[in-house]
Amino acid sequence: MRRGFFGLLRKRDSGSAGGKYQGARPNMTVFVFVFLFIISFLMLLLSSRAFMYDVKSVGLSLFSGVRNGIHELTSFISRTVLSISELSNLRKEHADLLKQLDRFEELERSNAEIYQENIRLREQLDFARTLRYRRIPAQISGKDPDNLFSAVVINKGSVAGVSNDMAVVAWQNGVQALVGKVIQTGAFESLVMPVYDINSLVSSRFSVSRFEGIVEGQGSSETPLLMRFVPRRAREEIYIGDIVVTSGMGGIYPAEINIGRVSAVNILEYETTLEVEINHIIDFSKLEYVFVIEAESISSSDTGNYDD
Repeated sequence: MRRGFFGLLRKRDSGSAGGKYQGARPNMTVFVFVFLFIISFLMLLLSSRAFMYDVKSVGLSLFSGVRNGIHELTSFISRTVLSISELSNLRKEHADLLKQLDRFEELERSNAEIYQENIRLREQLDFARTLRYRRIPAQISGKDPDNLFSAVVINKGSVAGVSNDMAVVAWQNGVQALVGKVIQTGAFESLVMPVYDINSLVSSRFSVSRFEGIVEGQGSSETPLLMRFVPRRAREEIYIGDIVVTSGMGGIYPAEINIGRVSAVNILEYETTLEVEINHIIDFSKLEYVFVIEAESISSSDTGNYDD
């Protein structure tokens, strides 16, 4: 009974195991079949020319896109670097051009100044040639600090032949006129008292009517000169604009040097003389060059010894 029972049990167990094994085999077969089918399809697909052409096309497109991207990137970087370099060069060139422009403007100003200086010096030279007196050309170099609004300093002194009480004249706008006289002389500079100084007195006369008087200053170049002690009877022969010149009396100022023009005639009550206002011919604010002269006339051969 025991053998029959255990023998029957083994038979059932073996039958049930065999059944499980037989049921799993169809599932494995299907899986292998599907796998082989996919492999065969892929091999067939890869072996076709159309697929290879598509793959090549896709690869070529991708490669071309990458290449174009790299080219654009490198071109952009190159252009940027070149632009920065060109900008730096342009800035340098701009700075150089500005410096050159400044130099040209400075040269232009210098040329204009030299041109004007030549004109002024030519006028002074032409005037010096017409003087009948010994002349010493000089340039105004400053003003007396003790008398800022009157006395002026010239750059010639006793070494050049300048001495006290020598007359000083100038040539301005084509007209010769009196500036003043030397009142103090140094070795290389001299002090000049202009005609508008309050202490200046010049013997003078009218160039047309020839009536005489004394011209005195009022302390400023902006204020008219006053001609005093003019005979009352001269009123009918004096006109606005008449020129007043030096008379040559006194031995300091040579005769016939222009002083100014009549601007007004004042008739003083209970006086036997007239008071005449005279405008300056010389614009002292623009005065640069002067000539120191002596009253006595000398020969032309001696004149050349004093030309600078």
